Amino acid sequence: FYASHEGLHLHYEQAQTRYLKRRQRWYNLSTHMPWIGMRTARPGGSHVEYFRGIANPIGVKVGEGMDAATLRNLVQILNPDNEPGRLTLIHRFGAGRIEQALPALINAVRGSDCQVLWVCDPMHGNTESTPQGVKTRRFENILAEVESAFRMHEEASSILGGVHFELTGDDVTECTGGARGLADGDLARAYHTTVDPRLNYEQALELAMLIG
Repeated sequence: FYASHEGLHLHYEQAQTRYLKRRQRWYNLSTHMPWIGMRTARPGGSHVEYFRGIANPIGVKVGEGMDAATLRNLVQILNPDNEPGRLTLIHRFGAGRIEQALPALINAVRGSDCQVLWVCDPMHGNTESTPQGVKTRRFENILAEVESAFRMHEEASSILGGVHFELTGDDVTECTGGARGLADGDLARAYHTTVDPRLNYEQALELAMLIG
């Protein structure tokens, strides 16, 4: 098992950072792969500066708010030696926006000849609220963003190397849709999350089979 979390609170991350003599490099020992969120992925910012100095494999969330020039700059800062496996770019747009936003970012990285791993996060960009104010995600939108991501990477001669889902093995009702056809009215039955709505075990397995 490998662990990953957003390196948001720098005082915590710095307290868990050590210099390993046998490796001659600095490592964040609180997780295997820390990642930079969209709010803090700014060249010249303190989060990027911290991540630049550690040797862990790292990730960066990218979305429609990031332009091609900024992404090229980030890739150069965070992986100056073009080390395979060092940098993962986790794109999140939403099913209705990925078609317009993703190609420019793929082309920006390809044009820099930098090696990165592309991962699709179809969860965060597809968050919405019901008329009753309940936060949810719709299975069909999650699937649509994943399908678009696979197709667009292939069309750009790129490779989508992974997907990022928020899910649970429990029988919750937090996301609508899927084979059981959960609707907005079903959400109250087992809505247990305190943060973001998760796919339940049945929806997660269905999505995995559809990807396969």
